[in-house]
Amino acid sequence: MSAVNTGLDLDRAWRVHPQVSVRPEPFGALLYHFGTRKLSFLKDRTLLALVEALATAPSARAACAAAGVDAEDVPRYGRALAALAQSSMLVERTPPP
Repeated sequence: MSAVNTGLDLDRAWRVHPQVSVRPEPFGALLYHFGTRKLSFLKDRTLLALVEALATAPSARAACAAAGVDAEDVPRYGRALAALAQSSMLVERTPPP
């Protein structure tokens, strides 16, 4: 599989920040970070499914597959995940000690 430059390592595990609340909506979802008081909009249901899949997937790339993201759309969704990570909505998931 070719590398995708999204600014986020798709081969690492990610999760929603513990201070972020995800509220599904008909258009996608609202994400609210209680620590930074930032609000983000997920503009489609596939992106919501991807964000939800991050909790259990071994990597962001695996979460893309679990959410039904086609291979040609992975770069676009990777950029969306990178933007969420940059705004602290997502954090890298580390294995328990």
